[in-house]
Amino acid sequence: MQPTYRPFPQGPPQRSPAAAAGSRRGIGPMIGGAHPQAQLTAAQIVQRNESAKAAMKDMKDKSLKPQDKNLPEGVEECVIGDGVQRYRELREIERRLDSTMMRKRLDVQDAVNRNVKVRTGDSKGLSPANIVQRYRTLRVWISNTVEEQPWQADTLDVDAFDFSTNMDSSYRVKIEGRLLDEEEDGLDSEDDSDDEDEVANGDAMDEDGKEKNGKGKPPAKQYKFSHFFKSMTVDFDKSKPKDVMDQSVEWKKPVVTPNATNLPNAADFDQLEFKRGGDENTNITINLVRDETPERFKLSPALAEILDTDIATRAEAVMGIWEYIKAMGLQEDDEKRSFDCDDRLKALLGREKGYIPYLPDIIIQHLSALPPIKLPYTIRVDKEFHENPQPTIYDIQVQVDDPLKAALTTYLTNPTYAHNLREITNLNSHLALLCQKVGNSKSKHTFFDQLSKNPTDFIAKWLSSQKRDLEVIAGEAVRGGAEDVSGDDWRRGGCASIWGSDNVRESVNLLVGQRAKV
Repeated sequence: MQPTYRPFPQGPPQRSPAAAAGSRRGIGPMIGGAHPQAQLTAAQIVQRNESAKAAMKDMKDKSLKPQDKNLPEGVEECVIGDGVQRYRELREIERRLDSTMMRKRLDVQDAVNRNVKVRTGDSKGLSPANIVQRYRTLRVWISNTVEEQPWQADTLDVDAFDFSTNMDSSYRVKIEGRLLDEEEDGLDSEDDSDDEDEVANGDAMDEDGKEKNGKGKPPAKQYKFSHFFKSMTVDFDKSKPKDVMDQSVEWKKPVVTPNATNLPNAADFDQLEFKRGGDENTNITINLVRDETPERFKLSPALAEILDTDIATRAEAVMGIWEYIKAMGLQEDDEKRSFDCDDRLKALLGREKGYIPYLPDIIIQHLSALPPIKLPYTIRVDKEFHENPQPTIYDIQVQVDDPLKAALTTYLTNPTYAHNLREITNLNSHLALLCQKVGNSKSKHTFFDQLSKNPTDFIAKWLSSQKRDLEVIAGEAVRGGAEDVSGDDWRRGGCASIWGSDNVRESVNLLVGQRAKV
């Protein structure tokens, strides 16, 4: 027995107070009703309709063009010689060549866009997948001249009562940088030492290195001193009694658009000078902040323990962790994106398991900006030094683009490639049309060959086939039809026959309009 429940009185359905307003769906402004649309003028409507018609016509023309470039089966029996076999061999070679060229082009494009540094043993004979970050030597000369120093003054006038010199002593510091030729620096592209930013050789180096080596070939791209740094500051010795704010020197590179041809003077120079007043030797420190793309970071001790380096880009850090996971066999079998953490990864991530898509966000806290390059220098204003002045020279390892990368970029952006593709497309369209004509000729050959062997039976079968096709086109086909073609209506030709009726003409035109144009 079904249980009975006490019925409750059913009241009229109640509506929400906001039911009259427009429905609110999804994320966005809660505004009811349809969004207002700008009204189009008559000319804009006509232009839009014409554009739609032109686009539809282009799509229709493309769909009607023949695309098959293969010769029909059996055509070799109708051709004298081995031309058909040779054509098919050429088609196979073309397929392999297209596949190889596309794969190589994708490898080149991937190598150009990849920012991860790859260690190699030799910079010669590199494949596109082994493009490396190159490092060159930037030589920096720091020198200074003096003006109106006490030891530069003439003899005093003994007849004058005022023995003051009324001189404003000053000095001018010049900072000049030049990228050494490859024959001078002797560095390979795989130079990836951790102490690349350390400076070497102070006053012991002479100025002969300033002369360019005429035997060496100039680099493909000439880099200025300002190209490698985004800012420079000069810190003066604070122990001096002079005002530090008055002695401050700062330069910042202005914002320039990528791949700009004409750079402003403030962003494209080889030397920088500044003048300050003073008549005593002063110690200064020149701070250079790197300008690198992609930017390199200082790694935390936990991340440096895994990557075995102290400096890396963000992409190198993520790739290095991924390579470490694969090398240590920490990846899970079922879920490839998850991995188990060993002691080093636990110190880095702080958990037992990790998830590969989360690695870029996790390592951000383990990356810090690189400290600036510090170049100490003593401004000398004494007479003994300026009788035979010698500049202070520093060598800094800076990152430059690989010449192979520039050559591959030129290859990818070559306008001749697009022109050749258009020409190949036109040739392929013409070849597909020729293959279609060969197929039509082969059909004609087969028709007349069968007709010559047994004309009576062939004509009867052909009429039966045509009648069946006509019934299908006209929508009158029945199962088992088109067998009886012995009637006079089907055997008689001419304009007055059934083959020339308006119904047949309209049906055939409809069928032909849907086929590819020859």
